[in-house]
Amino acid sequence: MGEIANQLGQLLVQSIPTIVFVLFLVAFLNRLFFKPLSQTLDARARATSGALAEAREQAERANARFAEYEKAIQEARQEIYQHREDARREALSKRDSRIQEARISADSVVNKAQASLERETALAKLELQAAAESLAIEVTDALFAPHLSPGGQGGVQA
Repeated sequence: MGEIANQLGQLLVQSIPTIVFVLFLVAFLNRLFFKPLSQTLDARARATSGALAEAREQAERANARFAEYEKAIQEARQEIYQHREDARREALSKRDSRIQEARISADSVVNKAQASLERETALAKLELQAAAESLAIEVTDALFAPHLSPGGQGGVQA
C-alpha cells in the first residue's frame, strides 16, 4: 500500500500544474466569457419580461379604451334612438293634430252644408206652399168660377 500512496503522491504533484491551469482557465473563461454571457442573457430576460409586461399593460389599456369606445357608441346609439323616438312622437302628434283640424274643418263644412240645405229646404217648402196655395186658388177659381157661355147663361157646363 505504500507504493500506491507514493504513486498517488507523485501523480498529485505532477497534476498540480494541470489543476492550476484548469482553475486559471475556469476563472479566465468565467470572467471573459460566462460572466458577459450571463449578463447578456439576464438583460435579454429582463427586456423580454419587461416587453411582455409592457405588452400586457398596453393590451389592458387597449381593452379599457375599447370598453370606453363601446360604451360611448352604445350611449350615442341610445341617444340616436331617443331622438328618433322623440321625432316619431312629435310627427305622430302633428299628424294627429292635423287629422283633428281636418275633422273639425270637415265637421264645420258639413254643418254649414246641412244648415244651408235646411234653409234651402225651408225656402223650397215655403215656395211650394205659396205655389200650392196659388194653384189651389187658381183651381178653385177655375172650378167654381162662372164661365160665361156664349148664350148669356152662367153656370157650369157639363
